[in-house]
Amino acid sequence: MSGTSSPCVQICVIDPASGLCEGCLRTLQEIADWSRLSEAERLAIMAELPRRKISPDEPDRAAG
Repeated sequence: MSGTSSPCVQICVIDPASGLCEGCLRTLQEIADWSRLSEAERLAIMAELPRRKISPDEPDRAAG
């Protein structure tokens, strides 16, 4: 699909602990729904993705 925003980087491996794709950090449900989402919905999800990436040696920020 040309012109469709996507964070896919062709590394399609779902992490069993987080349930997120190791390449793009989307959930299986987000990946499945992607082609049916509006561009605005896709961009909103893509804006959230950087917050999902937490280094394994970084303490959980929410635990404070």
